[in-house]
Amino acid sequence: MAILPEALLALKGGLRGPALVKDEDGYDMARSIWNGMVDRSPGLIIRCHGAADVMHAVDFAREHDLVVAVRGGGHNIAGNAVCEGGLMIDLSPMDFVRVDPAARRAWVGPGAKLNDVDRETQAFGLALPSGINSTTGISGLTLGGGFGWLTRKLGLTIDSLVSADVVTADGRLLRTSTNENPDLFWAIRGGGGNFGIVTAFEFNLHPVGPEVLSGLVVHSFDQADALLRAYREAVNHAPEELTCWVVMRQAPPLPFLPPEWHGRAVMILAMCYVGDPAGGEKATKELRLLGHPIADVVGPHRLVDWQAAFDPLLTPGARNYWKSHDFETLQDGALDVITQAVRTLPGPECELFIAHVGGAMSRVAPEATAYPQRSAHFVMNVHTRWRESKDDNACIAWARKLFRATEPFATGSAYVNFMPEDETDRVEKIYGANYRRLAELKGRYDPRNIFRMNQNIRPAQ
Repeated sequence: MAILPEALLALKGGLRGPALVKDEDGYDMARSIWNGMVDRSPGLIIRCHGAADVMHAVDFAREHDLVVAVRGGGHNIAGNAVCEGGLMIDLSPMDFVRVDPAARRAWVGPGAKLNDVDRETQAFGLALPSGINSTTGISGLTLGGGFGWLTRKLGLTIDSLVSADVVTADGRLLRTSTNENPDLFWAIRGGGGNFGIVTAFEFNLHPVGPEVLSGLVVHSFDQADALLRAYREAVNHAPEELTCWVVMRQAPPLPFLPPEWHGRAVMILAMCYVGDPAGGEKATKELRLLGHPIADVVGPHRLVDWQAAFDPLLTPGARNYWKSHDFETLQDGALDVITQAVRTLPGPECELFIAHVGGAMSRVAPEATAYPQRSAHFVMNVHTRWRESKDDNACIAWARKLFRATEPFATGSAYVNFMPEDETDRVEKIYGANYRRLAELKGRYDPRNIFRMNQNIRPAQ
């Protein structure tokens, strides 16, 4: 990237935030993201402090034909928040959250993380349905759809989105909603960062908390074959207030587990009930009575604490690679493949989880938003995580092998936020019937494909 000094000087004069080049203070911090496998050096990083900075950055990239990467929380598994040699537009300073408790609305900046949103909204007993790791960025989560503990009761994150301010590839700032630029509003609800850079989100909030019934039930993995089949039946008739996911891994040194179980393979039922505690005790009873648990720590917890419960296992800096499938149901063949694979985990931080979604999200038509998979289903995420580059090949090969072995049982759709950077050939298939409209809108809003550091939707000609 070769930028004339006078052009860079003129750019800096129009910005509120700093524009950083290599070796300047703050450069390495800004280019460091959650996935430690990604080590790229942008030619320039603009740390945006407002929509005007974003507009200047986009204009500069367009005029100098630069590759553009956009960072919100920097948590994306594919590492698309940072590019090599191009322009990184860093939104992390724009982390504002403003709540109107009377209107049950929140205005959120693209640099905010889930814990920023949770703490502000829970001060008023309100919540936004979002993800499961509190350090995830709200921007990337929302643009990909957004699901988590509150999805079955309240829908996807995008189902609570009221409006957004978007800087498009031509440098304009557009407000999008069901009434203003509705086609763009449709596209950003699941279409990722393909259509522009969101500088502000407006969300509806919902009465939740401040406590929910939540926690873990931990089993020996020796019981997994029978437990998974019993789990499959139990969640199929669970109320929408209850979400229960399965995590399979080597047991971390959790304080409530006997020391002799640390490092041994376990199957964990992670559950959250949103509603009356007495109703929660009744709703979780069947799942908690399954098998012979090593530990049951389900009880009342503050929602903000439960949303951060898995943070210690997902700290930044480790090397991460994911593979993911959607299943309409958990067929016996798929469960057999999964349990066999877990018996050969390539490392102590590697895991596989199965999320059960549906309920409120499934009552939205597939064509109503860009996010395509609205039916009740299970999401499998194969999450390999390790520390040393010498383990790259073994961990990635294990994840890919399991992905291929479970493909015959999958729907073909996937959660775009769980896709690694080597799955560009899968994008059209996962959007299904919505892809053609997305490509047409990409051709209208970003015909030069400036925003291509993502799970890219190519502009229709």
